[in-house]
Amino acid sequence: MADRDNLLSVKDLIIRFQLRQGALTAVNRVSFDLAKGERLGLVGESGAGKSVTGFGILNLISKPGRITHGSIRFEGRELTQMSEEEMRRIRGNRISMIFQDPMMTLNPVLTIGTQMVETLLAHKPISRREATEIALDRINRVSISSPQKRLEQYPHEFSGGMRQRIVIAIALLTSPALIIADEPTTALDVTIQADILELLLHLCDTEKTGLILITHDLAVVSQVTERIAVMYAGTIVETGATGQIIRNPQHPYTQGLLAALPQNVPAGGRLKQIPGVMPGPSRIPAGCPFNTRCALCEEVCRTVQPPLEPKQAGCLAACHLLN
Repeated sequence: MADRDNLLSVKDLIIRFQLRQGALTAVNRVSFDLAKGERLGLVGESGAGKSVTGFGILNLISKPGRITHGSIRFEGRELTQMSEEEMRRIRGNRISMIFQDPMMTLNPVLTIGTQMVETLLAHKPISRREATEIALDRINRVSISSPQKRLEQYPHEFSGGMRQRIVIAIALLTSPALIIADEPTTALDVTIQADILELLLHLCDTEKTGLILITHDLAVVSQVTERIAVMYAGTIVETGATGQIIRNPQHPYTQGLLAALPQNVPAGGRLKQIPGVMPGPSRIPAGCPFNTRCALCEEVCRTVQPPLEPKQAGCLAACHLLN
């Protein structure tokens, strides 16, 4: 796909944190593209670098962290070269983020209406009345009844699922081109989780909004996304069409994640797990970062980091042992 057709293009992104003991690499040469209206899942265990990548796109990496290399082009503009003032015009306007915990996102001492209206007034040259009408419309779109009443309520008056819907409504206020959703259903029960995922899918389809869904759960992305990028220790180890990767994963790490899903355990069988733990940024081994946990590891895996390249299933994977 040509760059001009991409909504977002991330190339060779490196994010490091400069600490007393030295520089730690949290994101290591991550690259991916997102077309307009496309849905991409960033998947991996905690510590894989998924959320840091999302924050990096919005240039929200605070000290001692910083982007040290790479390009982030959004709607044809290079975000890494923008001033803070220019980025404020994009954050919450052209790119919105849905955080994992809505109670950390919403201000507990302001009504929902105040938070929604002030967000709009900060980004759009419109009247307070127009902003209120847009807020009411967005609450309707996320299937919350009695929108006028909801605008007058405070966050603590909503259930967890309702608060997450409000956060999604706020993300939609400015009709963004891209939504980054960071574990948006983790704290919700299964029924509400399914409702939120269905809502996100519907909104992306109707609004033609691009979506980056950050999650540890392959079962979640299989319901919503069109493509998957599997991350491990700050790198992308496999990427491709969602259906293809779910049916025929290539990288041993992706295979392990899928094998660990309860629905993939045969009747009477034991739940499988990937041995060991993901190494922290200060303990990433030489060669393939997965080599300390991989049952197929050979000598080359311990010395040379494999490139992300095309494999037989039509995906890209970083593994020396794949054809």
